[in-house]
Amino acid sequence: MEEILRLFPAEIQQRLNHQVAKRWDMLQEIRVRLHQPIELIFDRGLEWITNAIPDRRDNSFIINQLSEFSLYRMEDELREGYITIEGGHRVGLAGKVNTFNGSVKAIQYITFLNIRIAKEKIGVGMEVIPYLYDNKFLNTLIVGSPQSGKTTLIRDIIRIISSGWKTIPPKKVGVVDERSEIAACLKGIPQHNLGRRTDVLDACPKAEGMMMMIRSMSPEILVVDEIGSDKDVQALMNAINAGVTVICTIHGQTLDELKKRPSIIPLLDKKVFQRILILEGQASPGSIRSIYNDEDKNIYQKSRCLPNEVDRSTSLYRSNDVARIRVE
Repeated sequence: MEEILRLFPAEIQQRLNHQVAKRWDMLQEIRVRLHQPIELIFDRGLEWITNAIPDRRDNSFIINQLSEFSLYRMEDELREGYITIEGGHRVGLAGKVNTFNGSVKAIQYITFLNIRIAKEKIGVGMEVIPYLYDNKFLNTLIVGSPQSGKTTLIRDIIRIISSGWKTIPPKKVGVVDERSEIAACLKGIPQHNLGRRTDVLDACPKAEGMMMMIRSMSPEILVVDEIGSDKDVQALMNAINAGVTVICTIHGQTLDELKKRPSIIPLLDKKVFQRILILEGQASPGSIRSIYNDEDKNIYQKSRCLPNEVDRSTSLYRSNDVARIRVE
């Protein structure tokens, strides 16, 4: 995590590294607020570094490290409110906003930062891939609340599809990465492993980017993150009508909730998605709750036990089921 530690002055570096220790893989966010203790958000709760309270000098140090001493170079990023750094980590920014003709021009006096730790979990998509293929890869929607693991999951799904799966040859995958979260490109280079046959449109609006990608790169699979607007929906329909398989994510918690959203209803009514994956949520990032087919039937068979764990059901199909042990 050197790319994150280098953002902080030496004293804060030491205290941060000491408190996180060997738990970097469980860390989700580092929240820095001027004159407030640094907040650490882990998979299973939050902590404070009470002896690390950034002052203005510390804040300036962090901003200079992020911008490489030139905020002008980050003009586009400041307008969007975040910066992607080496390693694919994204730093959200807040402070005084400058506007021009009603639009955000830049963020000035940056005094709030949210460092979101990018987690590349190779293999996390292997459990769901069999559900997404039936003679061909299926149109898929991944549903989850913020920090439920949607992006981490879709990233590995991209890697698997574009590298080949079992006897299925690798497919051409096009990623429209509007918020630079999936590939986390830095100067055009993805910071995450998206496989061998993946092309990326970075920081491009989804609706425009989907058609650009289809025209320019002829993908077999088109991937976008966090759909929701009417324009996104229309672009998805155009992509599907062009013969492209789409895989995308959306904020949400249940299928019933999605059915109440006006912009999404046309996609559900037309049964565009042959698979809808519902994630468990923040309490268990990346875990699958259910997988629905286009008939709204849950087809997900959750593993009932871990390797070498005793299953106390009465199933005859588990070799380690204690119900199969007869005591004379």
